[in-house]
Formats: sequence, C-alpha cells, structure tokens
Amino acid sequence: MRSDSLTLSTNSAEETETLGRALAALLPEGALVALRGELGAGKTCFVRGVVSAIGEPEAVSSPTFTIVNEYPGTRLIRHIDLYRLGGLDEIIDLGYEELFDPGEGITLVEWAEKAESLLPVKRVEMSLEHVHEDERRIRIVNRSLLPSGWRKRLA
Repeated sequence: MRSDSLTLSTNSAEETETLGRALAALLPEGALVALRGELGAGKTCFVRGVVSAIGEPEAVSSPTFTIVNEYPGTRLIRHIDLYRLGGLDEIIDLGYEELFDPGEGITLVEWAEKAESLLPVKRVEMSLEHVHEDERRIRIVNRSLLPSGWRKRLA
C-alpha cells in the first residue's frame, strides 16, 4: 500500500484553518482523517478549516464532552474526539463500525491513537505539534487516500 508524507509549519490559527480548507478540497467521499497531538496543538483549528470549506465553521468546537459532533454542508462532516474515552472497549461500545465507516462524508478523529487498531487502512494521518507560541509543525501521512499531486497542492 502506497504511503507518502509532507511536513510543514503554520504560524497562526488562521494558517492552520487554511490548511484544513486546502485538505478538505482533496478529501474523497468517505475519507477518514486521524488527528494526533497534545492539547492545544491545533487539532480543532484544523477541523474548523475543513468545516469552513464544506459547512458552518462557527459551529465548530471540540466535542470532548459530547464525543461526536456532526456538521452538515455540501458533505456531512463527523468530528469525533476520543480524549475522554478510556480504551478500546469504550470505543467499541460507542459503535465505532458506524463512526469509522468510510461511507458518506468526511470523518475527523481527534486522539486517533486511542483507536489505532480500529481505523480503516486507507486514511490520512496528521500529527500536530506545538513548536513555539503560535507555530505548529504538522506532518501529513497519506495512506492511499489522497490523489496524486496532493503534496504539491498543500505545500
């Protein structure tokens, strides 16, 4: 299976949102994006960018307490936050098959490392790292999901 990556930096919340908008344009129907990074790394800013490209960005907040938020738009976006879940049993009880099913829309999963063995093989993985003040280092790994030339379009 083809896997390739791109590492870049953003220097503001707006730049991280812009990256989300750019990636949204490349995501096929049924895509899953696995987001990793410590608290405050910019995961929700990125999600806000994806949603702004497709739906209503003002509504975006971290779904830490609700676990799943859905945003309608030109495509459905499912935003899942696994931070408060204790382990695989809780994720399985949540109905991960339906949540992670590469069917309609786009699924964005924060704290995806908690569900690693349950995620679809074809996906986009993103690691966001807080480097300094507003600077974030973001590594995007394409696991056979994005179209050819994706790196050039995001760089």
